Amino acid sequence: MTYNMIADIQVNDAVSKVAVNSGSAKTIRHDHTSKTVFLVQVIFTATLTVVIPCLAKSSEAPSATRGEYIYIMGGCESCHSDSADKQPGPAGGVVLKTPFGTFITPNITPDKVTGIGNWSGQQFVDAMRKGVSPEGKHYYPSFPYTSYTKMNDRDLLDLWAYLGSLTPVNRVTERHDLSFPYNQRWLLGIWKFLFFEQAQFQPISSNTESWNRGAYIVNGPGHCAECHTPRNLFGAFKQDEYLAGTPEGPDGESVPSINPHKGGSFKKWTGDEIVFALQTGMLPDGDFMGGSMSQVVENCTSKLSDKDLLSISEYLRSP
Repeated sequence: MTYNMIADIQVNDAVSKVAVNSGSAKTIRHDHTSKTVFLVQVIFTATLTVVIPCLAKSSEAPSATRGEYIYIMGGCESCHSDSADKQPGPAGGVVLKTPFGTFITPNITPDKVTGIGNWSGQQFVDAMRKGVSPEGKHYYPSFPYTSYTKMNDRDLLDLWAYLGSLTPVNRVTERHDLSFPYNQRWLLGIWKFLFFEQAQFQPISSNTESWNRGAYIVNGPGHCAECHTPRNLFGAFKQDEYLAGTPEGPDGESVPSINPHKGGSFKKWTGDEIVFALQTGMLPDGDFMGGSMSQVVENCTSKLSDKDLLSISEYLRSP
């Protein structure tokens, strides 16, 4: 039954009931009753006109088409597709070298044995938002659930729908290679208690819609802070150095500041220069982005809409 059918039935029922009531009262105050019936019909119909579409919107089925855009926005291809091994799709196996050890990205194709094909939508949301596996095990924050926790339900379920539409790839990935004490997974429960805040993004009403959209992308699916913010001894963000860059980025790369308040040449960039760099990889001085950022541009930012790039630019100029 569609929402329009429900609305028609409810309107007709309401009109019938009002008509019956008005009939019994006709001998008393016919004129006032007729006006009341008309008023009730108008108010009830207007209420349904507003409420029913909202219910329909909130109940929309997950969209793989929208999910593909979220997949691009999150840069999933860069971390989960091993180009060296020429595996199709995000079958994992990409090596991430960090000061805490070597992490291997997992297979996120819908393969039921080696991928996430047996997961439910809720288990996927829990992994992204809480950093826990379907078995209840804690994930290492090399999987950036610390950023994905800010994503809204619709984007997460759309992403889930897109991943489920991909071709399953049967591939077992290697285990992480971590030294003590980082190889003690149970310690992650304590780490989360100390450093992890599970909370969806909340817009700031005093800022523009575009600024809030940029803040959502940068801090949520785009997870820019994961590479551009330095970490403490325990692998948590140094909050007072947000997006300030770090000499100890993934694979030992030096990652620049993208916070105009934290030094570096970025504070001189204009909004148009930020957008152009994200589209092409070219810096304002004519040089090109290298290392892992070149993959981010190729697989992610160059494919985002102009509107989203402008939003990112607006946010980064005043984070």
